[in-house]
Amino acid sequence: MKIAVASGKGGTGKTLISTNLFHVIQQLGDPVELIDCDAEEPNTRQFIKGKVNDEEMVTQRIPVIDKASCTFCGKCQEYCHYNAIIVLPDIRHVQVIEELCHDCGACSYACHAGAISERVKSIGSITNYETALGGFLTESQIDIGIYSPVPVIQKAIHSADKNAFVILDAPPGTSCPFIATVSEANFVVLVTEPTPFGLNDLKLSVNVLKELQKPFGVIVNRAGLGDDKLYHYLKENNISLLADIPFDRQVAHTYSCGNLITDESSKYKELFLHLYDTLKKQAQHD
Repeated sequence: MKIAVASGKGGTGKTLISTNLFHVIQQLGDPVELIDCDAEEPNTRQFIKGKVNDEEMVTQRIPVIDKASCTFCGKCQEYCHYNAIIVLPDIRHVQVIEELCHDCGACSYACHAGAISERVKSIGSITNYETALGGFLTESQIDIGIYSPVPVIQKAIHSADKNAFVILDAPPGTSCPFIATVSEANFVVLVTEPTPFGLNDLKLSVNVLKELQKPFGVIVNRAGLGDDKLYHYLKENNISLLADIPFDRQVAHTYSCGNLITDESSKYKELFLHLYDTLKKQAQHD
């Protein structure tokens, strides 16, 4: 079972939710894994400590074109859906734009002259940590200068323990990394806040998830901060409200110190235990 914790913008509290949810499941002794899918800026390890269990490099195949064998027919450029190859026959020039390459192999298939080989390029890594209380944390991390984190995110998710309750801490926004994460989930938790920006970005996320036909619910973080427009939107669109996290100085202080609120407050521990029960029922139902 995979649950994605996501939002339309950064700073709404995704990591607060995913780390504390992971921690209460740890304490119950249930099999659980937290995967940090924000490969550009992973931060769950600031809150969940563990020792390295395994580390794997993520690579990508990049086409290498032998100009001496190339006929400059343009077939490789035609077959590449990502515009990663430029062919200029008049001046006998061909170029691979590595940042746009998706490692699909279509160019090699298209080249009847046999002018295309491939080299392996490192694009990131996946590190698995074993925690003292049980459960695993998996961190995805792209190399500096890599254009897309999607292949690293996908590999991290596919490495998940199939027998565990898997929490995917999604990257912010609604672009390709977000879609790569939520597409693998059985259920999506959208974290938002009762502000104009929070509502606007929640609507963007909801539209994407409806397009993907993914079941989802909403957690309102910093509840009490703004007005009721967010709650009216949820009611009008029949969107499930999973939990309210109050706008509480204790939560902010605990988080800023790199600690977990479920260790500091029995009230919040009960809230996250109830959330765990709710998510299990939601995922099984959907």
